[in-house]
Amino acid sequence: MSAHRRVTVASSVIGAVVVALDGTVLTIAQPTLQQDLHASFAEVQWTSTGYLIAVASLLVFAGRLGDRYGHQRLFAIGVLGFGAASAGIGVASGVGWVIGLRVVQGVFGALLQPATLGMLRAAFPPDRLGMPIAWRTSAIGVAAAAGPLVGGVLVTHLGWRSVFFLNVVPALVLGVLALAVRPPGPPRSPGAGRARLDLPGAALLALALACLVHTLVGVPEHGWSASTVLGLLTAACAGLLLVRHERRAADPLLPPDVLGSAVVGAALGILVAASAAMFGTLFVASYVLQGELGMDPLRTGLAALPGGVAMVLGAPVAAVLLRRYGARRTTVVALTLLALGVLVLFRSSGAGAVGGGFLLLGAGFGTVMVTATAVVVRHAAAESAGVAGGLQQTAMNVGPVLGVAMAATLAAVTDGLRTALPVLAGTAVVGLLGALKLPDLGDRRATGTRSLRHHGGSEA
Repeated sequence: MSAHRRVTVASSVIGAVVVALDGTVLTIAQPTLQQDLHASFAEVQWTSTGYLIAVASLLVFAGRLGDRYGHQRLFAIGVLGFGAASAGIGVASGVGWVIGLRVVQGVFGALLQPATLGMLRAAFPPDRLGMPIAWRTSAIGVAAAAGPLVGGVLVTHLGWRSVFFLNVVPALVLGVLALAVRPPGPPRSPGAGRARLDLPGAALLALALACLVHTLVGVPEHGWSASTVLGLLTAACAGLLLVRHERRAADPLLPPDVLGSAVVGAALGILVAASAAMFGTLFVASYVLQGELGMDPLRTGLAALPGGVAMVLGAPVAAVLLRRYGARRTTVVALTLLALGVLVLFRSSGAGAVGGGFLLLGAGFGTVMVTATAVVVRHAAAESAGVAGGLQQTAMNVGPVLGVAMAATLAAVTDGLRTALPVLAGTAVVGLLGALKLPDLGDRRATGTRSLRHHGGSEA
C-alpha cells in the first residue's frame, strides 16, 4: 500500500473515531454539565439535538462541496473547525455558548464526515474499498464501546470540559496532515469545477432533514402532538419540492447516477432499516435490562459488551465475505443475524442469553455497515463520491432517531418497551427487500472490472 493510501486510511479512520467518540462521551458529561452551568434539562438536550440537526441537514451538500473542491481539502477544513469548536465548548461560560458551539461543531462535522468516505473512494479502486471501510467500521465500534468508559474517567477526574478538549490535538494533527499531503492522480476534468452549486436544492434538503430529525428526536420525550404532525408534514412537503426541483435543475445536488440508481437507493434503505433496528433495540434494552431484569449500569454495560466486540472483530471478516460472496448474500445473512439478535433479546431473561443476543446484534449490524456502505461508495461515480458519502452518513443519522422514535411510540400504545422489539426485528427484515436488489457476486465482479478500468489503476 502506498504512503498516500496509508495516510488516507489513517485520516478516514481517526476522523470517524473523533466524531463517534465525541457523541458517546457527551452523554456521560451532560448531567455534570447541567449542574455546573445551572442549565435546564431542555437546554442540555439541545446540546445534542442542535448538533444532530446541523450535521444531518448539511451532509449531502458538504459532500457535493467535496466533489467540487476536493475531499481532502474539505476534510482538513472540517476537522480543524471541529477541533476549534470543541476547544471553544471547553471554555464556554454558559449553556447558550455550548449549544451554539455544538451547532457550529455540527456544521464542521458535516464537512468532515462525507470526506472520510470520499477520500477512500478517490484513493482506492472500487473493488478494493471493502477492507478500508471495514477498518473504519471497526474503529467506530471501538469508539462507541470505549466512549462511555473514557467519558466517565474524564468527567470524574477532570470535569465535563475535558471531554471536549479530548478532540483538539487529534483534530489539529489530522488537519495539518491533510493540508500537507497532496493526493496524487490526474487533474480534475475541465468541467468538474464549473457546475453550479445547487443552493435551492441544498436548502430544500436541509429543511426536510432538519424538520424530520427535530420531530423524531422529540417523540420519545413529548410523544405525538399537533406540532409533531406539522413537523412531519413540513418535511414531506420540502421533500416533494426537492424532488420536483432536482428533476428540473441543470446541475442538481443529487446527480442522476446517485438519485436514479436502484442499487444505491437499496443500500441507503438498508442502512436506515438496520440502524433503526439496532439503535431502537439499544434504547429499549437499556431500560429492560435495568428496569425489568434489575441489572445495574455496570452489569448492563458488560452484558452488551459482546455486541461491541462482534462489531469490531466482525467488520474485517465482513469485507472478506463481501469479496468472496458478493453484497447480496452477505447482506441477507447480516440482516438475518440482526433480526435474530433482536428477537433473542425479546425472549431473554438471563445474562447469558442477553449476551448472545447482543453478539448477534453486533455481528449483523457491523456486517451491514461494511457491505451497504461499500455498495453506496462503489456504485457512485468518482465525481459524485462526496454526495454518496453524504447520503450514507445521512442514512446513519436518520435511522437511529427513527428507531428510537418507533420504540417510544410503540411503548406508549402497548404494555411496555419490550413489546417494541419484535417490530424492530421486523424493521431489519424489511431491509431484506432492499438486499435482494444488491449486486450478486457475478454482478459485483463485472461492475468492479468496469469501475477499475474507469478508475485507471489497480491495487498496489
